[in-house]
Amino acid sequence: MRPLGLITGASSGIGDGYARALASQQYDLILVARRADRLNALKSELESQYGICVEVLPADLTCDHDIARVEQRIRDVEALALLVNNAGFDQLGDFVDVPLERHLGMLKIHLETTIRLCHAALPAMRQRRCGGIINVSSMGGLGPLPQNSLYCATKAGLIMFTKVLSGEEQPHNIAVQALCPGYTYTEIFNTPGFAGLRTERIPRFLWMSVDSVVRESLNKLRPGRPVVIPGLANRIFYLGFILNPFGEQINRRMWSWLYPQ
Repeated sequence: MRPLGLITGASSGIGDGYARALASQQYDLILVARRADRLNALKSELESQYGICVEVLPADLTCDHDIARVEQRIRDVEALALLVNNAGFDQLGDFVDVPLERHLGMLKIHLETTIRLCHAALPAMRQRRCGGIINVSSMGGLGPLPQNSLYCATKAGLIMFTKVLSGEEQPHNIAVQALCPGYTYTEIFNTPGFAGLRTERIPRFLWMSVDSVVRESLNKLRPGRPVVIPGLANRIFYLGFILNPFGEQINRRMWSWLYPQ
C-alpha cells in the first residue's frame, strides 16, 4: 500500500511543489485548496504521470466549516503518513492600515487551522508510531519585518508550536518540522497583498526555487529536528542579520528600500 500525504495550499507554489515531490515518491495524495479547478488539473497530471491516486478536497481554511471537513477527512484516514500545513497568505502594510479581517484571517489559517489539523492527525500517527508533519512557516517568523506584523507574529507562533510539538512527538517516532523558507519563486509575489514590493531589488542569491525548498525540507524531515531553514544563503542571512545586535535596524533599512512608502 502506498503512503498517503495531505497537503493544504496545494494549488500553487510550495504546496504544488510538495505534491509533485511526494507523487514522484509514490505517495497517494489528498490536495486541499480553494481553487478546485487548479486542484483537478494537478490531480489529472499527477495520476497520469505517476500512477498514484489523488483526491481533491476544495476548502477555504479561513472558514470553520471547511476546516472541520478537512479535520474529519484526516480522522477518517487509516494511515496518514504526512501532513503538510502549507496554506497561508500575507498582506503588506502598517498594522493600522491593513483591514482587521485580513489580520484575523492570518491568525485563523496560520495558527488555528494548523493546530486543528495537527490535533486531528496525531492520534493515529502515535498509534502507528510513525508519521510526519510539516508546518510551513517563514524566515519572517524568525525576526521582525516592517509592514508584516501579523505575518511575522503568526509565523513565529507556528515555529514555537512546532518546536514544542516536535519534542513531544519525538519519543513516538513522529517527525514535526517548521520549514522557514526565504524568498522563493512563487506567484504569491504577484498577488495584491504584495503590491508595492520591489522584488527586482532583492539579490538573486537570496532566491530559491520551489523544488529546492521542498527537496531540502523532505530530506531533513526526521524526529527531533524541528526547524529547517532551506538554503545556505538564508542560513547565513539569519546568522548575520537576525542574530546581529543591530539586525532589526538593518532589516528596517533594507525593507524601506524594498518597500518604499
